[in-house]
Amino acid sequence: MTDTLTHIDATMDDRLARLFDFIRIPSVSTDPAHAPDVARAAKWLAQTLRDMGAEAKVHPTTGHPMVVGHLDGPADAPHVLFYGHYDVQPPDPLDLWNTEPFEPVLVPVDGDTHIVGRGASDDKGALMTFVEACRALIETRGRLPIRVSFLFEGEEESGSASLPGFLENAAEELACDVVLVCDTDMWDRETPAVTTMLRGLVGQQMTITAGDRDLHSGMFGNAAANALGVMSTVLASLRDAQGGVAIEGFYDGVAELPEATAAEWAALPFDEAGFLGNVGLSVPAGEQGRPVLHQVWARPSCEIHGVWGGYTDPGFKTVIPCQAHAKLSFRLVAGQDPAQIRDAFQAHVRAHLPADCSVRFTDHGLSPAWAMDAANPFLAPTLEALAQEWGRSTTCGTGGTIPIIGALREKLGVDALLVGFARFDNRIHSPNEKYDLSSFRGGMRSWVRIMEGLGQ
Repeated sequence: MTDTLTHIDATMDDRLARLFDFIRIPSVSTDPAHAPDVARAAKWLAQTLRDMGAEAKVHPTTGHPMVVGHLDGPADAPHVLFYGHYDVQPPDPLDLWNTEPFEPVLVPVDGDTHIVGRGASDDKGALMTFVEACRALIETRGRLPIRVSFLFEGEEESGSASLPGFLENAAEELACDVVLVCDTDMWDRETPAVTTMLRGLVGQQMTITAGDRDLHSGMFGNAAANALGVMSTVLASLRDAQGGVAIEGFYDGVAELPEATAAEWAALPFDEAGFLGNVGLSVPAGEQGRPVLHQVWARPSCEIHGVWGGYTDPGFKTVIPCQAHAKLSFRLVAGQDPAQIRDAFQAHVRAHLPADCSVRFTDHGLSPAWAMDAANPFLAPTLEALAQEWGRSTTCGTGGTIPIIGALREKLGVDALLVGFARFDNRIHSPNEKYDLSSFRGGMRSWVRIMEGLGQ
């Protein structure tokens, strides 16, 4: 593989230029105003694949487009489906960015260089490690050592609403032996990881209505229900005093972590105090008595993401708001059904409303939890290839959610390998998101080794 690895290093400027062009497209899937940009990113990806010699097409959906492409390899080689998403989170709050979020820059930091920009890590930089690895193999060898298909989604950051239907309709075209995903983290700065466990997700927005209009707080105070007050009571009722989720039936079907897995995690070099200390905190807020790694990898959670209502502009207005809004999500583990959790949450909210108040809910995604089959035959050669590039490799869990993993298992009947090169401090979903240049380079080189290993 020396020829291909050397070629990657010699052509880094060109590969960075393509990544920068990709990042410059503000493909924010949650904001309807950016729908044209999301479509433009899909077209950019399809053309990028065609430039490499792939057959590629943009597929319209009921939401944002899907991009599907195919590259040939030896007929007897494994067939992999590489998944990535080209949509990004909104850049807000803009005033906390040190640079323009959609104008990527290189920033030297502590012996490495950061690629700074929205989507640099999640998931454009990660996605391009695989695309550029394929390009490098084609440029040096003329073809890939395995058969490769691509599936790039434009709704991962907004719930993947179009994904299940698309997978069902495209199941034959997307048939493969294993799915490869690069939307996860390294274990530490020097150790790439294969993630073997993901939490599921239920996303909800609710609007509570109290009265038919905003009211004067002097004339109606005490007597009239305040929608923000009702919302506050409802949100506070979601947690118990021990840090658990207080929704009836929430933990039904949730098993304790197997002793062998707990022992394996306990042996990992994980600093609980440093984990929270690095973000300015010190006290774990989840279920009391459970290790932090268990809380973020193996236990379900409930988090509030935004609450608003009433008067929030400059100055002061003594109004009793008739409506209040909140966005929140639940991360789920094996044994929990997303639809049942959603229904239990909505029942809990209704039970805590005054009789003359009402609530309206909006779904923002339902995804089951996922765990990789330990007998997956592609795991060992992948870990070996990673160790060849980095000198070490490991498996780990993560608290995040990648909706397509469970959907692919259900619709296509295949498992996934989640190989991550992102660092934990990449500030994904936050201002000043970055991707280390060493991750970009090491990721490309690692995928070359992985594809070569799977081909053998």
